[in-house]
Amino acid sequence: MRLVLVFLFGAFTVRTFAQEKEIEGIVFDKDTKERVARTLIIDTTTRKAFYNNLKGEFKIEARIGDVLIFNKEDYFSDTLTVKSGDNLLIYLHRKAIPLKGVTIKDSLHTPLQKLAATKREYSMIYGSRAYNDPLSAVPGGGAGINLDALYNALSRKGRDAIRLQGVIQQDYEENVIDYRFNKSYVANITHLKDPDLTDFMHRYRPSYFRVTTDTEYEFITYIKTSLRRYLRLKRSYTHSTATKSAGP
Repeated sequence: MRLVLVFLFGAFTVRTFAQEKEIEGIVFDKDTKERVARTLIIDTTTRKAFYNNLKGEFKIEARIGDVLIFNKEDYFSDTLTVKSGDNLLIYLHRKAIPLKGVTIKDSLHTPLQKLAATKREYSMIYGSRAYNDPLSAVPGGGAGINLDALYNALSRKGRDAIRLQGVIQQDYEENVIDYRFNKSYVANITHLKDPDLTDFMHRYRPSYFRVTTDTEYEFITYIKTSLRRYLRLKRSYTHSTATKSAGP
């Protein structure tokens, strides 16, 4: 009888640990301790791929033992094995040390150039042959990632190609929006300053369709119309707060 109970307990334990749990986490810059948004997170066990949000936060359904890979442009990739249901804090190392007071512009000036570079990195998805080792040593920090080999490991029959291409396309569309709807451009039209500028851009971020189809006049009109709505809502909120503070 005791042996049966031990067996049942062991089976229950294995099944419990095999169940997926929702795990939350945040991605940080190792040097500045600032949050890192738009980080590509790949669960090599379940073959899921997604981005964290603009606050650097993410949620994932994962099992104990799942291997997660975190990949962000200008950072060394990092890998992590899920060992418990605790929240995850990820610290990524920059490939170059950030310099205070110096603005470093991206050598790839347009989203199309970035897309072309990404396609070269993920060449396996577009038909080239994969390398043998998904993980490789990267000088200066941690384990790196061979993206071609990673794809091959995720799906040797190519069933995930469409999904990963979708992730790349989504990233490209977000870059297109950022390229046109940037802080300098919006500030010149709205005359807003932070934190209002950042708040406005988050609330009224245009769609990819609008960014790629609007004329310059139509796009400026959209921003000005959105600004009027933003200021009206802000005045309404301020008035409501003041009224509540005054009391009866």
